[in-house]
Amino acid sequence: MHEFSIMQAALETAGQKTRDAGATQIHRLRLRVGALSGVVPEALRFAFEALKDKSLGAQAELEIETVPAVAFCTACAAEFAAADIQYECPRCHRPSGQLRQGREMELAALEIS
Repeated sequence: MHEFSIMQAALETAGQKTRDAGATQIHRLRLRVGALSGVVPEALRFAFEALKDKSLGAQAELEIETVPAVAFCTACAAEFAAADIQYECPRCHRPSGQLRQGREMELAALEIS
């Protein structure tokens, strides 16, 4: 389960940002996870609960924002929801190779003190 290594890295990054800001505790950690990122949010939550006690986020809450997959059609300049790795424009039915969002995996926000 690669979610453990992802959460370990997120907690380390959050801890470093917290220390850099002169704070000592993380209260809330918000992650943005794309629908096509290959990351399972429930596995991230499990990893967070298992790992947080050894970090500045021992009392923190985890928020996970799911980012929907959105593709772009260059032929008709339409953005549309991409449900899969195959992106067909619903307007002109041409295949699209441009995914605008949906693969994100990022630390979006921290609440610290």
